[in-house]
Amino acid sequence: MPDARPWLRFYRDVPATLDYPQVTLYEALVRTAQRVPEAIAWDFLDTTATYRELVAAIDACANALAALGLEPGERMLISMPTSPQGVIAFYAANKLGAVPAMIHPLSTGPEIEHYLNASGARIALTLDAFYGRFASIRSKTALETLILARIPDYLSRLRKFGFWLTKGRKIAPVPADPRVRWWRGLLAGAHPAAQRANTGTNDPAAILFSGGTTGLPKGIVLTNRNFIAEGMQAAAWARMHEGDSILAILPIFHGFGLGVCVNAVFMGGGKSILVPMFSAEAVAGLLRRKRPNLLVGVPTLFDALARDPSLAGADLSCLRATFSGADTLPRPVKERFEKLVAERGGRVRLLEGYGLTEAVTAIMAMPVDEYREGSIGIPFPDMLAAICRPDTGEALAPGEEGEICISGPAVMAGYLDDPAATAEALRVHADGRTWLHTGDIGKMDADGFFYFSLRLKRMIKSSGFNVYPAQVEGVLYQHPLVAEVCVAGVPDPAQVERVKAFIVLKDAARASDATARALIEFCQQRLIKWSCPREVEFRAELPRTLVGKIDYRRLAEENLARSEPDGGANARR
Repeated sequence: MPDARPWLRFYRDVPATLDYPQVTLYEALVRTAQRVPEAIAWDFLDTTATYRELVAAIDACANALAALGLEPGERMLISMPTSPQGVIAFYAANKLGAVPAMIHPLSTGPEIEHYLNASGARIALTLDAFYGRFASIRSKTALETLILARIPDYLSRLRKFGFWLTKGRKIAPVPADPRVRWWRGLLAGAHPAAQRANTGTNDPAAILFSGGTTGLPKGIVLTNRNFIAEGMQAAAWARMHEGDSILAILPIFHGFGLGVCVNAVFMGGGKSILVPMFSAEAVAGLLRRKRPNLLVGVPTLFDALARDPSLAGADLSCLRATFSGADTLPRPVKERFEKLVAERGGRVRLLEGYGLTEAVTAIMAMPVDEYREGSIGIPFPDMLAAICRPDTGEALAPGEEGEICISGPAVMAGYLDDPAATAEALRVHADGRTWLHTGDIGKMDADGFFYFSLRLKRMIKSSGFNVYPAQVEGVLYQHPLVAEVCVAGVPDPAQVERVKAFIVLKDAARASDATARALIEFCQQRLIKWSCPREVEFRAELPRTLVGKIDYRRLAEENLARSEPDGGANARR
């Protein structure tokens, strides 16, 4: 495969290559703290910590985790919102050479069971509000210690009272449980000082869970070098410097949230404004009060902000760069948001990017001073991208459509305990490089700008989150009324795509609104909320491909044809 990088002439002042330090994430953070010890590292609901204080908290957490028996190479489950505890524990585990497995705090009991068993974690961290979900699967996992944190752990007295009034008093008391240790008491305790483990930049730093066509989410093993490289690349692209601040809206179980909104900022000495729960109203308030320089998010976020009336009188001149990822950015959303910012004193454009968890997160984006209709941008420094034939890996010419493949220092080490899936995704091409086959179809123009077309893999993007149809189908097949099911993504003006289930019942006479609601509720008890179908359509039979498989593409096309004013004529062209 040729090493031609036609996109380099659009870099302007972004360097074509970067010098990545051969250190761990913990060591990189310590270097920042030595350089800017009194700079603010994070802001959480008006409570702040300097880099000096952050490293001290990480060291105290590492001491406590070591006292609990966490060892190098072991996995620890972190199920937290974007909060100080989740961030501190992530870097503390890294100091010990342990590998944090990051999952969404709203995961259901069966999902937590899968994550614990997949990672083999004996120690987990979550909020007190989610104790019951871990307790419900205690006998099915190797979990020995459950560390419970509370949102008010890092709040002022007034904020604590406000939290108790609105949410805290609704949280069920945690019963006596010998496995439970409380975050505040654990960090305040006296523990022997833990030394940094003898791990290096190429050792695993985290496990993030994505999905696959087999139904269960796969663990993606990312190294220290992956995070450091992607963080430095994103910082260089957005011109992120010391003193800059970013709204960390995207969650820390997500590569975008952890890799860019937290780690990239920390490596550069900036401030991460931690947002534990998204709402357009809350983000609008933070934009007005905190005045961040950088804002990254998913299209639904920018659409909600553009429609939020509270920003009508806000000064948005603070924004220097805004990026949208995780979903295709509709042109009307881009235009509405840019119009809002321009009317409120700002001059930024909302730029689209592309990435995937197998490379931490974003690995290409539009240059700050460039725009091409429909393009997802050009690769970051040191990242190569090419359009290849899916079966052979042969590079295709500009304008030809094929699989998007990427190579470079952000590409994962592999899938957790799954050598077959790793070998399928990471392939050595004729040029001797290892290339990640993304499963996404696209093309590249003559200048090196890339364009996304569709996914080879079955995956739904709903409000920026990955939904894996096979996982949802696996749950629905457990219901005694279901004979056949196919889950597909259908267009939605708010979520970009919503989850819809097409179901054949064992008894067609049971088809009703009540049955549809019962099936959705069945999913809600077993799946995280955005994986649950928003709609159920009963069918006498499901369409098949020539080889007899359920034709999910045809179902999605038929649904689109029925919903469009022209009967779907445009969709079929």
